[in-house]
Amino acid sequence: MKTSLQYVHSTMLIAVLLTCLPPAAKTAAADDWPRWNGPTRDGVIHEEGILTEIPAEGLRKLWEHPVKLGYAGPAVVGGRVYVPDYQKSSGKIVNNPGTRDELTGRERLLCLDAATGKELWKHEYEQAYAVSYGGGPRATPTVHDGRVYMLGAEGALTCLQADSGKVLWSHDLKREYQSKTPQWGHAAAPLVYHNSLICLVGGPDSLVVSFDRVSGREQWRALAGENHGYCPPTVITAGGVDQLLIWDPETLHSLNPDNGREYWQFALKPGYGMSILPPVLENNLLFTSGEGDASLMLKLADDSPTAEELWRGNARTSMYLATGAAIFDNGHLYGSDIRSGALVCARASDGKRLWQTAVPTSGSKRGRGGNYASAFLMKIDSRYLIFSETGDMISATLTPEAYHETGRFHAIDPTGNAMGRTLAWTYPAVSDGRLFLRNDQQVVCYDLSADGQP
Repeated sequence: MKTSLQYVHSTMLIAVLLTCLPPAAKTAAADDWPRWNGPTRDGVIHEEGILTEIPAEGLRKLWEHPVKLGYAGPAVVGGRVYVPDYQKSSGKIVNNPGTRDELTGRERLLCLDAATGKELWKHEYEQAYAVSYGGGPRATPTVHDGRVYMLGAEGALTCLQADSGKVLWSHDLKREYQSKTPQWGHAAAPLVYHNSLICLVGGPDSLVVSFDRVSGREQWRALAGENHGYCPPTVITAGGVDQLLIWDPETLHSLNPDNGREYWQFALKPGYGMSILPPVLENNLLFTSGEGDASLMLKLADDSPTAEELWRGNARTSMYLATGAAIFDNGHLYGSDIRSGALVCARASDGKRLWQTAVPTSGSKRGRGGNYASAFLMKIDSRYLIFSETGDMISATLTPEAYHETGRFHAIDPTGNAMGRTLAWTYPAVSDGRLFLRNDQQVVCYDLSADGQP
C-alpha cells in the first residue's frame, strides 16, 4: 500500500500544471502559449516556422533566469513569460506521498521578458504549505485579455494585471468556501469561459464555482464531494452546445457552463483520488483515464448533450494517465502510461495497445520505464516534440506502427525527486519560435524557429 501510494503521490504533482480553456475553441494568437498545454490546451502547436526535427548539436540557448521551487510550467503571452514558484523559508520537503510537508515561505509569480529573460515584475505573498510533495505551485497560470489568473497550492486564487502585476482581485478558497486542500495541493488551474472564470473549489455544494473573470464575484456553484481532485475544468463543444467537463475522484460530469446544471454523468473512480488529467476529444469520442483501471471512452451525441459508454479499459488495454496528457490523433491515443512508465499507442475504437516504448520517458531500451516515468507531448503537423522527465527534448514521429525518434538533446537538468529518481515534471511552452522550460532552479529559453538554427 505504501509503495503504491508513493507512486501515486508523485504523479499528482503533474496535475500541477493544469490550466484551462476549451480544448478546441477560441484561442489567443497562435504565437502565444496562454495556458497549460498550449493555445487550444490539447498539446498542438499552431504557429508556423517551428523546427520539427532536433539537430544533432541541439537547440541554441537564448537565455536563462533563476527561479525557485515549482511544478507549474510557464505561460507566454504578448512577449511576456509568467512563471509561478515558491521561495521556501523553513521546513523540509521529504516527498512522502502519505504525509504533508509543513513549510513556510512565499508563493510568487514572476513576469519575464520573453526575448531576454529580464524580470519585468514580481508578485509575492506569504503562504504556509501543508501538502505532500511541497515543492511549489502546481498550476500553470492562465493569461487572458490582459489578466493573469494564478492558483496557488493552498488555494490562493489571484487575478493580476498582466503588464504590471497589480492585483485586481483575489479569493482564499479554503477560508471562503470551507474547503480542504487536497493531499497534493490545488492543481486544477481555472478555466476562462466567456466572462467567467470556472474553478474547482471544494466545500459544501461548491465543488465547482464560476466567478466573474473581471470582478471576481461568484456567479454560480455546483456539485458536492468530499474531495474535488486535481483535474482542471474543461469545455468542449458537442451535441450542439458547449459542455463543461468536471472530473472529481468519483464521477465524470458534463455541465452547462453558463449555470452549472448537469447534462450527464458517468462513474469513474481512480485510485487514491487521482482524477488529474482532463478528457481528450476527437470528433465525437471522449477519452479519460487515471490511476488503476480507471479508463473510459465515451461517444457523444451529435444532436443533444448526451453520451454513451463505448468501453472501459482493463490491465491489458488502454492507457492510464497521471503525469502527462494524452494526444488524440487520427483515431489513436498516445500518452505516458503510469503502470509501465512507457509511451503507449492505443487504438481508440477498442483500447487495444499497439505498441509501447520507454525510450522517450526514462530513456530505457526496455519496454517499461519505471513507475510514472513520463514524457510530455506536443504535436506540430504530423510530427511530435517531446519533453522527457529526464530533461531531454526529443523530436519524433508517432504512428500506429511505431515510435521513431529523429533527434534529442539534454535541455535542462531534472531537479525534482520522486520514487528514488530525479525528474523534470513541468510542461514546456512554445511561443514565437521559442521553447521555454523550467525546473526548480531556472527558466531556460531556446530558439525553436526553423530558420534560427546554426
